[in-house]
Amino acid sequence: MTSGPGRLRVGVLASGRGSNLQALLDASARPGYPAEVVLVISDRERAAALDRARAAGVEALFVNPKDFGDREAFDLALVREFTARGVGLVCNAGYMRILSVAYVRAFAGRAMNIHPSLLPAFPGLHAQRQALEHGAKVTGVTVHFVDDGPVDTGPIILQASVLVQADDTEDSLSARILAEEHRLYPEAVRLFAEGRLEVVGRRVIIR
Repeated sequence: MTSGPGRLRVGVLASGRGSNLQALLDASARPGYPAEVVLVISDRERAAALDRARAAGVEALFVNPKDFGDREAFDLALVREFTARGVGLVCNAGYMRILSVAYVRAFAGRAMNIHPSLLPAFPGLHAQRQALEHGAKVTGVTVHFVDDGPVDTGPIILQASVLVQADDTEDSLSARILAEEHRLYPEAVRLFAEGRLEVVGRRVIIR
Protein backbone atom coordinates (compact mmCIF):
# COMPACT_ATOMS: atom_id res chain seq x y z
CA MET A 1 0.00 0.00 0.00
CA THR A 2 1.50 3.31 -1.06
CA SER A 3 1.15 6.58 0.79
CA GLY A 4 -1.40 9.05 -0.54
CA PRO A 5 -0.93 12.84 -0.38
CA GLY A 6 -2.68 14.55 2.50
CA ARG A 7 -3.92 11.41 4.17
CA LEU A 8 -3.61 10.84 7.90
CA ARG A 9 -0.86 8.34 8.63
CA VAL A 10 -2.13 5.72 11.08
CA GLY A 11 -0.17 3.28 13.21
CA VAL A 12 -1.73 0.19 14.76
CA LEU A 13 -0.80 -1.83 17.85
CA ALA A 14 -2.07 -5.41 17.78
CA SER A 15 -1.37 -8.59 19.72
CA GLY A 16 -3.60 -11.16 18.05
CA ARG A 17 -5.57 -12.04 14.96
CA GLY A 18 -6.10 -8.45 13.88
CA SER A 19 -9.71 -8.46 12.67
CA ASN A 20 -10.14 -4.80 13.62
CA LEU A 21 -6.84 -4.09 11.93
CA GLN A 22 -8.28 -5.69 8.79
CA ALA A 23 -11.26 -3.34 8.97
CA LEU A 24 -8.85 -0.39 9.07
CA LEU A 25 -6.77 -1.82 6.21
CA ASP A 26 -9.90 -2.31 4.12
CA ALA A 27 -10.99 1.25 4.83
CA SER A 28 -7.52 2.53 3.91
CA ALA A 29 -7.86 0.91 0.50
CA ARG A 30 -11.16 2.64 -0.30
CA PRO A 31 -10.97 5.65 -2.65
CA GLY A 32 -11.47 8.90 -0.80
CA TYR A 33 -10.85 7.52 2.67
CA PRO A 34 -8.82 10.22 4.47
CA ALA A 35 -6.48 7.93 6.44
CA GLU A 36 -4.11 5.05 5.76
CA VAL A 37 -2.40 2.46 7.92
CA VAL A 38 1.36 2.82 7.42
CA LEU A 39 2.79 0.73 10.28
CA VAL A 40 1.60 -2.20 12.40
CA ILE A 41 3.53 -3.19 15.52
CA SER A 42 2.95 -6.30 17.61
CA ASP A 43 4.42 -7.48 20.88
CA ARG A 44 3.95 -11.08 19.65
CA GLU A 45 6.17 -12.41 16.90
CA ARG A 46 3.56 -14.75 15.42
CA ALA A 47 0.56 -12.47 15.69
CA ALA A 48 -1.74 -12.93 12.71
CA ALA A 49 -2.10 -9.15 12.62
CA LEU A 50 1.45 -8.91 11.26
CA ASP A 51 0.55 -11.28 8.43
CA ARG A 52 -2.52 -9.18 7.60
CA ALA A 53 -0.39 -6.05 7.42
CA ARG A 54 2.22 -7.64 5.17
CA ALA A 55 -0.49 -9.02 2.89
CA ALA A 56 -1.78 -5.47 2.47
CA GLY A 57 1.69 -4.12 1.71
CA VAL A 58 1.94 -2.34 5.07
CA GLU A 59 5.14 -2.34 7.14
CA ALA A 60 4.86 -4.79 10.04
CA LEU A 61 7.21 -4.96 13.02
CA PHE A 62 7.60 -7.32 15.94
CA VAL A 63 9.03 -5.48 18.93
CA ASN A 64 9.96 -7.85 21.73
CA PRO A 65 9.16 -6.54 25.24
CA LYS A 66 11.89 -8.83 26.62
CA ASP A 67 14.49 -6.66 24.89
CA PHE A 68 13.73 -3.78 27.27
CA GLY A 69 14.32 -3.26 30.94
CA ASP A 70 10.82 -2.09 31.81
CA ARG A 71 7.44 -1.24 30.36
CA GLU A 72 8.24 2.44 29.85
CA ALA A 73 11.41 1.70 27.88
CA PHE A 74 9.44 -0.67 25.64
CA ASP A 75 6.65 1.84 25.12
CA LEU A 76 9.08 4.63 24.28
CA ALA A 77 10.59 2.35 21.62
CA LEU A 78 7.10 2.10 20.10
CA VAL A 79 6.80 5.88 20.21
CA ARG A 80 10.08 6.21 18.31
CA GLU A 81 8.96 3.77 15.61
CA PHE A 82 5.65 5.54 15.06
CA THR A 83 7.19 9.01 15.20
CA ALA A 84 9.88 8.09 12.68
CA ARG A 85 7.15 7.25 10.17
CA GLY A 86 5.12 10.39 10.69
CA VAL A 87 2.20 8.62 12.35
CA GLY A 88 -0.50 11.07 13.41
CA LEU A 89 -2.87 8.59 15.07
CA VAL A 90 -2.27 5.24 16.76
CA CYS A 91 -5.09 2.70 17.03
CA ASN A 92 -5.06 -0.20 19.47
CA ALA A 93 -6.59 -3.24 17.79
CA GLY A 94 -6.60 -6.13 20.22
CA TYR A 95 -3.42 -4.91 21.90
CA MET A 96 -3.09 -6.81 25.15
CA ARG A 97 -0.61 -4.69 27.07
CA ILE A 98 -1.39 -1.78 29.39
CA LEU A 99 0.29 1.34 28.06
CA SER A 100 2.58 3.40 30.26
CA VAL A 101 1.94 7.03 31.16
CA ALA A 102 4.96 8.02 29.04
CA TYR A 103 3.39 6.46 25.95
CA VAL A 104 -0.04 7.96 26.59
CA ARG A 105 1.45 11.41 27.03
CA ALA A 106 3.47 11.08 23.83
CA PHE A 107 0.26 10.41 21.89
CA ALA A 108 -2.15 12.48 23.98
CA GLY A 109 -5.28 13.03 21.93
CA ARG A 110 -3.84 10.89 19.14
CA ALA A 111 -4.42 7.34 20.42
CA MET A 112 -7.64 5.34 20.13
CA ASN A 113 -8.86 2.05 21.50
CA ILE A 114 -11.90 -0.09 20.76
CA HIS A 115 -13.69 -2.05 23.48
CA PRO A 116 -16.55 -4.61 23.25
CA SER A 117 -19.00 -2.99 25.65
CA LEU A 118 -20.87 0.26 26.17
CA LEU A 119 -18.34 1.92 28.42
CA PRO A 120 -18.20 2.73 31.25
CA ALA A 121 -19.98 -0.61 31.68
CA PHE A 122 -17.83 -3.75 31.68
CA PRO A 123 -14.30 -2.40 31.23
CA GLY A 124 -11.26 -4.65 31.07
CA LEU A 125 -11.06 -8.26 29.95
CA HIS A 126 -13.95 -10.54 28.96
CA ALA A 127 -16.47 -7.72 28.54
CA GLN A 128 -18.94 -9.99 26.74
CA ARG A 129 -18.80 -12.53 29.55
CA GLN A 130 -19.30 -9.76 32.07
CA ALA A 131 -22.41 -8.58 30.20
CA LEU A 132 -23.92 -12.08 30.20
CA GLU A 133 -23.09 -12.69 33.85
CA HIS A 134 -24.74 -9.41 34.84
CA GLY A 135 -27.87 -10.19 32.84
CA ALA A 136 -27.48 -7.14 30.60
CA LYS A 137 -30.17 -6.74 27.95
CA VAL A 138 -28.05 -4.39 25.84
CA THR A 139 -24.31 -4.17 25.39
CA GLY A 140 -22.22 -3.03 22.45
CA VAL A 141 -18.97 -1.43 21.40
CA THR A 142 -17.09 1.76 22.25
CA VAL A 143 -14.32 3.62 20.48
CA HIS A 144 -12.53 5.95 22.86
CA PHE A 145 -9.38 7.99 23.19
CA VAL A 146 -6.66 6.45 25.35
CA ASP A 147 -5.86 8.33 28.55
CA ASP A 148 -3.61 7.71 31.55
CA GLY A 149 -6.39 6.56 33.87
CA PRO A 150 -7.35 2.97 34.65
CA VAL A 151 -8.19 0.64 31.76
CA ASP A 152 -10.82 1.84 29.23
CA THR A 153 -11.45 5.24 30.83
CA GLY A 154 -10.69 7.67 28.00
CA PRO A 155 -13.20 10.07 26.42
CA ILE A 156 -15.78 8.21 24.34
CA ILE A 157 -15.83 8.92 20.59
CA LEU A 158 -18.49 6.56 19.21
CA GLN A 159 -20.69 3.78 20.55
CA ALA A 160 -23.04 1.23 19.01
CA SER A 161 -25.57 -0.94 20.82
CA VAL A 162 -26.04 -4.69 20.46
CA LEU A 163 -29.06 -6.46 21.92
CA VAL A 164 -28.32 -9.47 24.10
CA GLN A 165 -30.45 -12.44 23.00
CA ALA A 166 -31.89 -14.97 25.42
CA ASP A 167 -29.85 -17.83 23.97
CA ASP A 168 -26.59 -15.92 23.59
CA THR A 169 -23.31 -17.52 24.48
CA GLU A 170 -20.12 -15.55 24.92
CA ASP A 171 -19.10 -16.57 21.38
CA SER A 172 -22.37 -15.62 19.69
CA LEU A 173 -22.54 -12.28 21.47
CA SER A 174 -18.90 -11.57 20.67
CA ALA A 175 -19.51 -12.24 16.98
CA ARG A 176 -22.33 -9.70 16.75
CA ILE A 177 -20.35 -7.12 18.69
CA LEU A 178 -17.35 -7.71 16.43
CA ALA A 179 -19.40 -6.86 13.35
CA GLU A 180 -20.19 -3.48 14.93
CA GLU A 181 -16.53 -2.98 15.86
CA HIS A 182 -15.53 -3.42 12.23
CA ARG A 183 -18.02 -0.76 11.21
CA LEU A 184 -17.35 1.72 14.01
CA TYR A 185 -13.54 1.84 14.16
CA PRO A 186 -12.97 3.05 10.57
CA GLU A 187 -15.70 5.65 11.11
CA ALA A 188 -13.96 7.01 14.23
CA VAL A 189 -10.65 7.20 12.37
CA ARG A 190 -12.36 9.00 9.49
CA LEU A 191 -13.81 11.60 11.86
CA PHE A 192 -10.39 12.15 13.41
CA ALA A 193 -8.71 12.46 10.01
CA GLU A 194 -11.29 15.02 8.93
CA GLY A 195 -10.62 17.11 12.04
CA ARG A 196 -14.17 16.66 13.30
CA LEU A 197 -13.42 15.47 16.85
CA GLU A 198 -12.95 17.91 19.71
CA VAL A 199 -12.35 16.85 23.31
CA VAL A 200 -13.99 19.20 25.82
CA GLY A 201 -13.32 18.00 29.34
CA ARG A 202 -14.39 14.36 29.33
CA ARG A 203 -16.66 14.73 26.31
CA VAL A 204 -15.91 14.29 22.64
CA ILE A 205 -17.84 16.64 20.40
CA ILE A 206 -18.30 15.63 16.76
CA ARG A 207 -18.32 18.64 14.44
